[in-house]
Amino acid sequence: MKKLRVMAMADSRDALLRELLRLGCVEISEPAGRLADPAWADLLRRETSTLAETKNEQGEAGAALDALKRYGGTKDGLFIQRRPVSQEEFLSAGTLEEARAVSRQIDGRIQDISRLQGEEGRLQSRKAGLMPWVPLDMPLELSGTANAVFRLGVLPGAADTAAIRSELAGTAAELYEVSADKQQRCCLLIAHRAAEEEALEVLRPHGFSVTAFQGVTGTAAKNVADIDAAIAAGQKRRQEAEAAIAALAGKRDALRLYADRLSAEAAEDQNTERLLTDGTIVFFEGWAPAESLGEVQSLLESMGCAWEASDPTDEDVPDVPVKLKNNWFTKPLNMVTEMYSLPAYNNVDPNPLMAPFFILFYGIMMADMGYGILMFLAGTIVAKKYRPKGTMGHMMGLLQLCGVSTFFWGALTGGFFGDFLTQVVKLTTGGDFALPALFTPLNDTLMILVGAMALGLVQIVTGMAVSFIRKLRAGQVLDAVFEEVTWWIVFAGIGLMALGVTDLVLYAGLALIVIGPLVTGQGFGKIMGIFGSLYNHVTGYFGDILSYARLMALMLAGSVIAQVFNTLGAIPGNIVIFLVISLAGNALNFALNLLGCYVHDLRLQCLEYFGKFYEDGGKPFRPLAMETKYVDITK
Repeated sequence: MKKLRVMAMADSRDALLRELLRLGCVEISEPAGRLADPAWADLLRRETSTLAETKNEQGEAGAALDALKRYGGTKDGLFIQRRPVSQEEFLSAGTLEEARAVSRQIDGRIQDISRLQGEEGRLQSRKAGLMPWVPLDMPLELSGTANAVFRLGVLPGAADTAAIRSELAGTAAELYEVSADKQQRCCLLIAHRAAEEEALEVLRPHGFSVTAFQGVTGTAAKNVADIDAAIAAGQKRRQEAEAAIAALAGKRDALRLYADRLSAEAAEDQNTERLLTDGTIVFFEGWAPAESLGEVQSLLESMGCAWEASDPTDEDVPDVPVKLKNNWFTKPLNMVTEMYSLPAYNNVDPNPLMAPFFILFYGIMMADMGYGILMFLAGTIVAKKYRPKGTMGHMMGLLQLCGVSTFFWGALTGGFFGDFLTQVVKLTTGGDFALPALFTPLNDTLMILVGAMALGLVQIVTGMAVSFIRKLRAGQVLDAVFEEVTWWIVFAGIGLMALGVTDLVLYAGLALIVIGPLVTGQGFGKIMGIFGSLYNHVTGYFGDILSYARLMALMLAGSVIAQVFNTLGAIPGNIVIFLVISLAGNALNFALNLLGCYVHDLRLQCLEYFGKFYEDGGKPFRPLAMETKYVDITK
């Protein structure tokens, strides 16, 4: 990675950023560190941009696409099919304006729908308040006559209206029940004006509360009818707005292109705010991969920029972004590395070291030709049809590679959806049939266990070898000798002793275990270092090796579960019933193992393997580039 310092004229700012966007290999650094220096802060200030407006347009475009999905019947499915577009079409101003007009049109309809839904909610609330009074054939605004008063009120649902009427018998008042439910009783109180207060005093202990409908005229039934008419009219207008959105379903591709274009513009605006300016010039610092420096040089020189590129210093290392170098075989492992953590800038790229082991181990644990074929086909079809990017693209690539490994190990163990073919032949012909196998999980369990731990030892020794080389390059020769070399000798000594060749190599290794802390330790720590080294390494290395027994365990479990479902399906003796039960059981087994094998494989890489040499903490390389969700940009 090369560190860039670039200075350009302020009036060429937009053109420079647009060309860097096209190039897609320069990350502009955040200038907060520079602005913290008063000398820089006195000369330069941050550039401004229209990021807020762009984000607002992004929100509108996203809402428009969601509205098309909801009202226009445009479904994406599990994966989005990415449409190829040229870079010129992607950056075309005409395409942008047309899609912006559609987005704003849909946004206006969305606002209409939202307003109508809110209005309908308010009308429904008013209607709910009026419904209990529909049986009352009296204008709600009528409050009485010259000598009588009319009061609408509510009593609790448990109130006894007959008893209350008896209490009112001594007053010039009468209580009528309009409607009732479990929660309340709606009543009309008619009283002589002189007796109103006396009647209310009688009712108050029973929880009577007066109700008034401000601004409402006419009977409750008439108002409910008017509200129903208003709701129907609002629903009709809302349906018209929804139909107008649905009519624009054919513009979905243009909107998707617009949404991706806005994402690129938002990235451009964000990077604009990382530039420093005094009004005449703009300045930025950033990073570019060494292999892309030629393209960067051509661009900057063509735009008349003053620039320099240099290797990062030791002080820069914590801030240097990391870009993994991959080929077709190792690139899918980015999914694993990014999930764990990127390596520190001065550390090794783990993908080439991890890819063979990860793919091999996954195939061992899955070990079934049928499952391998499904994995490879699924990964291939999705990759070809939908062309996913990022993590999903890496997942499909990894699925293909692990599918090949799974098929290979299934061929060695004779597994095709367990013993599916054996049971099919037995049910249809009554004969015996079995796929050829070099070994099987049920019959050769111990051999597979030993082989799994041997593979684990190979991976651990590989990790130690990487650590050994890194220590030598860093000048830590004694650490390399007394850590890695010592235990290689111990491992070799154990093997030679087990084979009955010699014990001397093991004794030499044990001697180095004692000598190491004496040479590298200080004071009393030399003695304690011997016991600490012995305990930590014995439990560490041999515990790690035993952890690889999971390769055998998952191979055995997957094989047994598949055979159990096949056996259950074969019990009735009917081929149709067998196919239903076997396919359902194998589908469940496949789904569980698809995830389970990935998790266990991930654990072996991240804990047992990476623990030997890996230093994480790298910052991802995020260049100014056209990152898209819906389209593929072709140059």
